[in-house]
Amino acid sequence: MTENKRELPLGINDFESIRTGGYLYVDKTEYVYELATQGKPYFLGRPRRFGKSLLLSTLKAYFLGKKELFEGLAIADLEKDWIERPVICIDLNKPDIHDAATLSAVLDSILHELEKEWGVEPYDKYPSLRFEGIIRRACEKTKKRVVVLVDNYDKPLFDTLDNKEVNDEICNILRSLYCILKSADAYLHFVMLTGVTKISKLNEFSDMNQLIDVSTYYRLEGICGITEDELTANFEPELRHFAEECKLTCEDALNELKIRYGGYHFTKKSTEMYYNPFSLLNTLSCGKFTDNWLQSDMPTFLVKMVRNAGFTISEFEDDVLLSEEFMYHYRSHVNDPTPLLYQNGYLTIKDCIFNRQVYKLGFPNTEVKYGVLNKLMPVYVSEWTKDDSSISKFTEKLLSGDVDGFMTLLQAIYAGMPNELENQVEKYYRNIIYLIFTLMGQFVQTEVHNADAVVKTPDTVFVFEFKLDETSTAAAALKQINDKSYAIPYTADNLKIVKIGVEFNTKDRTIGRWLIN
Repeated sequence: MTENKRELPLGINDFESIRTGGYLYVDKTEYVYELATQGKPYFLGRPRRFGKSLLLSTLKAYFLGKKELFEGLAIADLEKDWIERPVICIDLNKPDIHDAATLSAVLDSILHELEKEWGVEPYDKYPSLRFEGIIRRACEKTKKRVVVLVDNYDKPLFDTLDNKEVNDEICNILRSLYCILKSADAYLHFVMLTGVTKISKLNEFSDMNQLIDVSTYYRLEGICGITEDELTANFEPELRHFAEECKLTCEDALNELKIRYGGYHFTKKSTEMYYNPFSLLNTLSCGKFTDNWLQSDMPTFLVKMVRNAGFTISEFEDDVLLSEEFMYHYRSHVNDPTPLLYQNGYLTIKDCIFNRQVYKLGFPNTEVKYGVLNKLMPVYVSEWTKDDSSISKFTEKLLSGDVDGFMTLLQAIYAGMPNELENQVEKYYRNIIYLIFTLMGQFVQTEVHNADAVVKTPDTVFVFEFKLDETSTAAAALKQINDKSYAIPYTADNLKIVKIGVEFNTKDRTIGRWLIN
């Protein structure tokens, strides 16, 4: 940019480090003040990398009375007393908690560090008793009630969802720990847990029904994430520089950022769209469009759940229905991955049918869309590579006008259909069509409607019609393209139009033949 380039807090979740290090901070302290002064035990659910850890760090600095860190922020005009209180923090965002023994070791380490500060009782052997003792001694030592902040409370649960026995063991350990937050109420001034799974919906944590879930509170929706107003108000120099680097107008750059990284909604009444801060900051920092959020793998068990649940994947655009009652169910053995997809940010709220208390969900943006589809492709096609080379081959065939080569590649893909999907043959065929053509949309303009697909290259429009039933033919598919005027919308572009009718051989479970017009 220039020598006056501002520092963006890439990967920094510590409020004090951001404020003392001169990093740019989007002011969320008005929300912090409302939380801190209007309630006591809270839960907030948001997808990963959405600013939950920074929020808890901000609350920590506030309750420790570090007034100097908040100069110039909204809370400086709201808070008058700045009372210092004892703060206990627990963070379970650890990468390798895959069994009860490891969780116990992690908790032992966390509690040991807290006992260095607040003392230890030799007869407190279990994590729950040690935790309760720490809270009580902190209150007695300071003569002030205690603040407890728990980040990623449910991560060990999510990371072991594919192993019910281990998951149950971990759940029992965490339940005994978290239930202390209710029994120790007399010593507590403020409690907040963050995660992705709504704790009141977990039967295993029914004893924790005192928590106020603010995840869907409209007035607090902006507590995490970045709104478009916050983006334009706080990042004007970065946006201008980014547009210059990408050779776009500021308006076009902002619109592309919205398409790629925005689109999140968390409440029924949501009118504002939220950006994923992690993706947005990384993109603005490097001066080019990047895909950051899905760099870490989508869990394999979740990918397989999507396939085995028999979804028509095109529904993920904006037509997955989920009742409010099940928005935060998390158990994998229910065989419906929709709640997990929503909680983890792979789907977001698109609309709400108020009288039915039902949400319409869909991909929030193209970064997530293409990321999820790339993760799904290998479980539908066992030979699929982990990079985009396979999609590149498909794209290159059409860019060169080689329709036969394209269809030969597609024929080979269908020949590798997993045996366990035999009872989903037609849906499998349709999902492959959607995946192939939609992923090509990263390189050329594509549209997918039901079984029809259109690819638009600089000089040609390819219109595909697929016939999946036993009696239909490639000729019938071509006739349908003409009868239903699928190509008409593209004639005004003065491009060459190629129509491809495709029939499937249901006996061999692959493409039988195709006709090109």
